[in-house]
Parts: sequence; structure tokens; C-alpha cells
Amino acid sequence: MGILTIFSTLRRHKITALLIVLEIALTCAIVCNAVFLISQRLHRMDMPGGVAEHELVQVQVAAIGAQTDAKGRSLEDLAALRRIPGVKSVALVNQLPFTGSSSNSSIELSPTQTQPTLNATLYEGMDVLQTFGTRLVAGRYLRPDEYVWREDIRRDPSLLSRAPGVVITRALGERLWPGESALGKTIYLGNEIGVRVVGVVESLIRPSLSRGDNTAQWSIVVPLRDTAGSGASYVLRSASDDRQRVIKAAVAVLRKLDPKRVITEQRTLDDARADFFQGDRAMTGLLFGVIVALLLVTALGIVGLASFWVAQRRRMIGVRRALGATRGNILHYFQTENFLLATLGIALGMVLAYAINLFLMLHYELPRLPGIYFPVGAIALWLIGQLAVLGPALRAAAVPPVVATRSV
Repeated sequence: MGILTIFSTLRRHKITALLIVLEIALTCAIVCNAVFLISQRLHRMDMPGGVAEHELVQVQVAAIGAQTDAKGRSLEDLAALRRIPGVKSVALVNQLPFTGSSSNSSIELSPTQTQPTLNATLYEGMDVLQTFGTRLVAGRYLRPDEYVWREDIRRDPSLLSRAPGVVITRALGERLWPGESALGKTIYLGNEIGVRVVGVVESLIRPSLSRGDNTAQWSIVVPLRDTAGSGASYVLRSASDDRQRVIKAAVAVLRKLDPKRVITEQRTLDDARADFFQGDRAMTGLLFGVIVALLLVTALGIVGLASFWVAQRRRMIGVRRALGATRGNILHYFQTENFLLATLGIALGMVLAYAINLFLMLHYELPRLPGIYFPVGAIALWLIGQLAVLGPALRAAAVPPVVATRSV
């Protein structure tokens, strides 16, 4: 029995056939976009931080009452933390990757610009790159004698303009000067402060991705030093297996130096990353559940429809078997019929998937849906359709000719 004959049979069941086609179309459209969203979330969660994540711990303190010698207390803290067994390096930084809030500045390439070129995050803290384990790809790190205390900057903002330079990420350099080396170039921070690029690191992610994933690596390290209690955090680097012991020891040391201080945060950077991407993991799980539910509902719909049609076509099946049709012919008929319905649904679903992706692009800045998702989605739905119809088709093929004809 040919394809035209199958279409002729389906015309007598237009509503039922249309419903299954629409069901497959909606499943195709939603599943393609949901799988794409999952891949985007997984890619985002796997985004490189550019730091030795499995070796870093964060301890943040808040001082109670006025601090008379914030600089001296910070230096004392750093010296005591460095003496903890197993600590490789310590830094007092204004922010860390995967912490959700960040300190940013507009960046210009000329002091006369009226509009900024872009916005980048500013990392502050002596030895921050060495402690982070960030890999240098060009130039040099900032030297200890080049750093200026933020307290002094507040009194004399011109101190930063006399700073020897800054270190930027490779992604930021490529964005500012495409195809050129960033070393020696000058950038202007807010208030027309010009600083020279003296080093380029491979990667250093921004603490917050609220400005979009495409700006995630736009980071700058400036020669500023913060004091404890100003919102800055102590970052300690140690062996991965030693981190929990180092955290406990660091908290004990800091409390011993000043019992009035409050420890507001103590965690590994792995924990910080896990918390940072918690929403992405939840969204991935939700989308996965939606995909499974849609595919299951579609498969059950196909099974129900095929079973209904088998019950309705017992006479046709009996006549065909009496005229010499084999069980394989009956099985092939129902599989071909399902394949045709699935193909119509997939074709319509691809159009809907593209339309949904355009809507997401316009309103949620989602990238364009890659073309590979269409053939992969089509193959998956074809396979699901064939597996779903297999049971009813086998039952139809097993109907004896005599039994079928007696049901006339």
C-alpha cells in the first residue's frame, strides 16, 4: 500500500491526524529551544574563571566601631595569615570571581571621549594575580612598590594617575585594540585618569555577569590596596585538600588579633562558584524536566492514537491479511503512517522553533539557534515516533485474518 493510499486513509481522520501533527510540532519547537537553552546554561556554568579555583578560600571580616589604624591592622592580618602552615599566598582584595557584585569603571581610549568605549571590572589588591593563580601571557605583574592605598586616593585622586600601569585580560585587550598588542597602550578610567597597560593575563572573570556573558572577561587589575573592614576579603591559597583547615585557622587568627571583628564570609571559591550558578543549575533541571515531560506526552499520544486506529481498522487489516498481506506489510503500514505524520509535525515544528528563537533573541538577547539542532531534533522525534507506534503496530500485525473478518 503506497503513500498516496495512506494519505487517502488519513483524510478520513483529519481531526485526529491534525492533533497528532500539532502535538509533534509543538514538541519539536519547544524541545529544540529547550535543549539549546540547556547547552547555553551548561556552557555558562563551565565558564573559566582564570584563577586556581580549587586552591582558594575567602574570609571576609567586618569591623565594629571606628578603626584608628586600618592600614596597620591590614598589614598585621596579612603577616599573620601568611604564617599559617600550608598557606602559599595571601591577598586582601576588593572582590572575587563568582561573588555576584562587582566594582566597575567606564573605559575610554581617549581623554576627550564623550561616551565610554566599554565598562570593565576593577580588581584591587597587592599580589592579587599571584594569589589567584592567574596566568600571565604578556608583560609583567604589578610590583609591590607600585601599589597605592585607597585611603590615600580618597585624599589625593591624582595619585592613581601617576600609577605605573595596570594589568588587563587578553579578551579586553582584543576588544579595545583588535589585532594589536595591548602592551604599552593607554586606557582612561573614570575622571580621565590615564594608565598604561603593563601586563596581559589569559583570563580573569568578572565577579558579576549581569552585563552579559560576552563581557565576562573584561577585567582590569589596578595598583590599589584596600584595608580590612572596608568590604574587602582576605584570599588565601593553599593545597586543595588543605582548604577547610586553612579556613578554620584563618578565622582563629583574625579573631585572635581583633575579637571585636565579625567574620561575614568564610568559604572556598568552589562553594562561591556553586552558589553563583545555582540559578543556572535550577533552570537546567527545570528545562530537562520539561523536555522529558513533552517527549513522554508525545509518545503516549502516538501510542493512544495508533491503538485507536488499530481498533478501528480491524476490518481493513483482516481484508489485507486475507488478500495475502504479511505481518511485515501491516507493521510497515503503521510505521510509514506514523513517519509521515511525524514528518509533517517536524516540518511545522522547525518553523515554530525558529520563530520562538527569534522572539528570545529580540527580548532576552539569546544567540541564534544553531542549525544543527533541527536535524538532531527531527531524528529524535522520528525515533520516538517509531518506538511509540511499534507496540500497536505489532498488535495489528498479530490479528489473524479470520478473527478480523468476523468482526464485520
